[in-house]
Amino acid sequence: MVTVRYFLSLAAIHNWHLVHLDVNNAFLYGDLDETIYMRLPPGYLKKGDTRVCKLQKSLYGLKQASRQWNSKFIVALVELGFVQSKSDYSLFTKKTNDYFVALLVYVDDILLASSDLSVVQNIKHSLSTFFKLKDLGPIKYFLGMKIARFKKGISICQRKYALELIADIGLLASKPVNFPMDSHCRLSKSDGKLLEDTTAYRRLIGKLLYLTHTRPDITYSVHYLSQFLESPRVPHMQAALRIVRYVKMAPGQGIFLSISSRVILKAFADSDWANCPDTRRSVSGYCVFLSDSLVSWKSKKQTTVSRSSAEAEYRSMAYALISFIMRERNILN
Repeated sequence: MVTVRYFLSLAAIHNWHLVHLDVNNAFLYGDLDETIYMRLPPGYLKKGDTRVCKLQKSLYGLKQASRQWNSKFIVALVELGFVQSKSDYSLFTKKTNDYFVALLVYVDDILLASSDLSVVQNIKHSLSTFFKLKDLGPIKYFLGMKIARFKKGISICQRKYALELIADIGLLASKPVNFPMDSHCRLSKSDGKLLEDTTAYRRLIGKLLYLTHTRPDITYSVHYLSQFLESPRVPHMQAALRIVRYVKMAPGQGIFLSISSRVILKAFADSDWANCPDTRRSVSGYCVFLSDSLVSWKSKKQTTVSRSSAEAEYRSMAYALISFIMRERNILN
């Protein structure tokens, strides 16, 4: 998802054309390397008949299906002259003296970007010789995110997903709150009564984690609550429901990737010393901007205990620099 935001941010800066493609029955294109047999569905064989089918091509439901489709797609792109990124294997680029084109793929969803619309059309025609494609036109929805393009940039939000989440939890009639979590809230693994239904809490946190792709304002709170997935308690569930009520206040809120003339990578890091009451470990947090656009953010508990707030700050800066900035520079290159 970080690469998706970088992809869209660069498209806004360079005014690239963005086209959304979909591959029909993608997994059926995979070639099998192993010998695989399949039992026939009920009703095709008589009683006592044990015949099976030998598969010649990949099939939906096979463990190998996704891997074989990915291999088939990469071979096709390499034949077309694309180069696969080493930082993110879902990103492919092709550069000549006349044009530059970038391709981003997630299973069978494809994003094509280039400053020359004719190049995009040629790539679509070339890919159609390998696979049956569905041209979805200019990008509007991608991986559950609504993408709207304006003169000043690109807006990304998950309004539909947020409303479905609120309805699924049953909080459509609830009163919204102004902030996701109390700044003085310190939850512990031993506070409160254990939940009878732990699955509901884990399902809710999983849905909120997906919502953090366009909502940096709830990232810290959701990551904080995700550490209690093993044995959630009543206070943890109440805090998670508060986040949903906060989302209800502005379900269409997202991020805006603005147009800027300069491509500059900026990062900000901070830490909360001895935040965890159970382990006394600090929490690191960082956010990364591409020009004026927020493209990446994260909060994570540090692996060791810091003896001072200064040590926690240094660890936070090192984490932001080493584990992320170097990788993102490779993506930009």
